[in-house]
Amino acid sequence: MKQKKNILNVYYDREADVLYMSQGKPSARDETSETEDEVIVRKDFKTGYVKGFTILNFLKRSETKSSTITLPA
Repeated sequence: MKQKKNILNVYYDREADVLYMSQGKPSARDETSETEDEVIVRKDFKTGYVKGFTILNFLKRSETKSSTITLPA
């Protein structure tokens, strides 16, 4: 069965305090970059389309005044 492209997979690693969000499976050819606020963006190497995000220190962010995370889409 083919996976629909519009499905967003979300996984939280409690031990590492990292939230992963991905549309489709990661590829070794995807391009990644880290933003100033510890968010890693994964893009399709051909189209530049954002395929996923990794948010570091996810729950620790909620301990601060602002728990808003801006994702570069």
